[in-house]
Amino acid sequence: MKPAHALFTSIALLAIVATLPGCTADGPAPGSVMTVNGPIAPDRMGTTLPHEHVLVDFAGAEVVSPDRYDRDAVFQTVLPYLHQARTLGAQSLVEATPAYLGRDPLLLKQLADASGMHVLVSTGYYGARDDQHLPRHAFTDSADSLAARWIREWTTGIDGTGIRPGFIKIGVDPGPLSDIDRTLIQAAARTHLRTGLTIAAHTGPAAGALEQLAVLEAEGVDPSAWIWVHAQAEDDSTIHVRAARSGAWISFDGLAPDNVERYVARVGFMKAEGLLHRVLVSHDAGWYHVGEPGGGTFRPLDTLFTKFLPALTAAGFTDQEIHQLTAANPADAFAVRVRARVR
Repeated sequence: MKPAHALFTSIALLAIVATLPGCTADGPAPGSVMTVNGPIAPDRMGTTLPHEHVLVDFAGAEVVSPDRYDRDAVFQTVLPYLHQARTLGAQSLVEATPAYLGRDPLLLKQLADASGMHVLVSTGYYGARDDQHLPRHAFTDSADSLAARWIREWTTGIDGTGIRPGFIKIGVDPGPLSDIDRTLIQAAARTHLRTGLTIAAHTGPAAGALEQLAVLEAEGVDPSAWIWVHAQAEDDSTIHVRAARSGAWISFDGLAPDNVERYVARVGFMKAEGLLHRVLVSHDAGWYHVGEPGGGTFRPLDTLFTKFLPALTAAGFTDQEIHQLTAANPADAFAVRVRARVR
């Protein structure tokens, strides 16, 4: 049992936290969006890039470390691209690099402060690429143990920085879920039910997506808490419709100059099905590639603004529909609140 003075101090600290603007004892008020600079109202996100990368290190979970790059050099390399995106109209960026793959919350805060953009960082683990980006404990921890690690990042901040995650990022390999992939989605579901953070799952084709939705159902999580990342890898649009009608978010996030017409067609199909309100669009671009000279070739975050949005307008999309796609949908997707499945 804690001494009385220690218990009193703990209660007092929780009371202080609960009085901070937009916060409760466990995090921001429900419905807020958690950025690297703290919670904001969803309508402050504005036009949002919901799946991009600033820095990625593919060295493997046992090797990756901030010591492998110069944070200031990365900052100087990346900032002009964020300034460009900001000038074009981007107000928020969801940085989708998970732990053990190059996640760097301090770098993201530095970039957010310098660019004027709202930036979100993640908690969670990446089980794609044959599990090479999973730490050793992920293979022995239970789903509850993994969830406890991720919940701790939410309640106390990431790696001692005090910066809280704004969503859960996991990754699974293509095809049927492996045992470890199933554990990751179970852990993500349990983390969601404790934190209200949205689950963004690197998935690809439909087999893994439909299995994940089944796991979420078993865990008591509504599909509206889950983003099908890289949904463009599935050619059967009727499965996108099926998932979206269940409430899931469909993320077409490989937008590039050479596929704009295809993306307009995909989004147009979802609009025709009455499901524009379940769609996200982004580039999956960037990034400073640790280990390559100068960080390699950084792909700009501009195609959505310079080519895609004009193409949507030419295809008959209204300003309201474009706002729905680029601002209202991301704000709804990443607003922190528990979405439990009604049984």
